[in-house]
Amino acid sequence: QLQLVESGGGLVQPGGSLRLSCEASGLTLGDYAIGWFRQAPGKEREGVSCISSSGAYTNYADSVKGRLTISRDNAKNTVYLQMNSLKSEDTAIYYCAAGIRTTVQAMCATARRIGYWGQGTKVTVSS
Repeated sequence: QLQLVESGGGLVQPGGSLRLSCEASGLTLGDYAIGWFRQAPGKEREGVSCISSSGAYTNYADSVKGRLTISRDNAKNTVYLQMNSLKSEDTAIYYCAAGIRTTVQAMCATARRIGYWGQGTKVTVSS
């Protein structure tokens, strides 16, 4: 069964850190570009960060640049999102997604060519 499973979400105070993980089963994650997307209550989904299959290329939303870092370990079939200096506006459900034949910019901007989505992990930033 092909699936992506996110973990690492939770409640954190403003200024705190979390590390999200996206682990794949049933597929070789190294064959795919991976994106992290988020959706806050009442807002549209947005692409947060995307990474190419090799890890050579990354893309970040302007709102998270300098605070979030995407990385991948293809040997572990896992992609990570290190989240530092978290703000209340980072509160959302975070989803990882796998896509092919797409650039990281296009993937994050349009969510095109995404074949698989995870179920999401909730991040709440609050004091």
